[in-house]
Amino acid sequence: MNAPDPKVTHVYSANAAHRQLPYAVRFEWAADGGATIAPGADLVVVADVLSFGTCVSVALDRGAEVFPFPWKDTQAESFAASHHAVLAGPRGGGGLSLSPASLRSAPALERMVLPSPNGSALCHRLAQEAPLVAAVSLRNAAATADWVATNLPEHAVIAVVAAGERWPDGSLRPAVEDQIGAGAFIAGLLAAGRGGYEAEDGKPAYSPEALAAAAVFEAAEPRLREMLHGCSSGRELAGAGYAGDIDIAAELDDSDSVALLRNGSFRPL
Repeated sequence: MNAPDPKVTHVYSANAAHRQLPYAVRFEWAADGGATIAPGADLVVVADVLSFGTCVSVALDRGAEVFPFPWKDTQAESFAASHHAVLAGPRGGGGLSLSPASLRSAPALERMVLPSPNGSALCHRLAQEAPLVAAVSLRNAAATADWVATNLPEHAVIAVVAAGERWPDGSLRPAVEDQIGAGAFIAGLLAAGRGGYEAEDGKPAYSPEALAAAAVFEAAEPRLREMLHGCSSGRELAGAGYAGDIDIAAELDDSDSVALLRNGSFRPL
């Protein structure tokens, strides 16, 4: 039996394989997955459909600036004050919150600190791993994909991260709505013709994980609103009285706002 080629073994070692090398468009879940595929990426795209990414798109549509911040960080209040921004609270607390409906109905919306346990915390963390971070929802997935196709070089590496949710013990609960949102962005790249680049060894530009996410979106798209209302996260929100937030999240391609994290905040381009 022939000994394994050490070069091949190195290329497909656990570290390199989990980083989805050498694909240009990669997909993973949550903080650990994001931190694995983000190093070396030109852009990290964070998909959190219910509801951080949707909130950011709604806020940017209104011309507001949004600062992501870790969830339940005791410094959030002082951070907001130092940036002359309003600190969004939890749903049901009155005022601005992670409810997209609260941002849409607010009489004024200019500068806001928006903590969340998943999407916001991920954007805040992954900004240390890549030069650009984008927040994506179903509302702005196509607009973001078009921006990438127009502004980033063909060989740019893009790490797409579905935020997911948490089980009570803190472990990851994969949330199908975030895979659908990530897949909408990846499908947008494909629709924009972003697929000609191939890695040096001839492999496709898209990892199998990324193509699978795009396939999930394509399967869900014909009954998108029904899927969002019927999934676990949607049923949880509706049960708490926030079915309207799900309807806003289902506004596929209604927003042209591309949410890029620049100097610590998302703001209109």
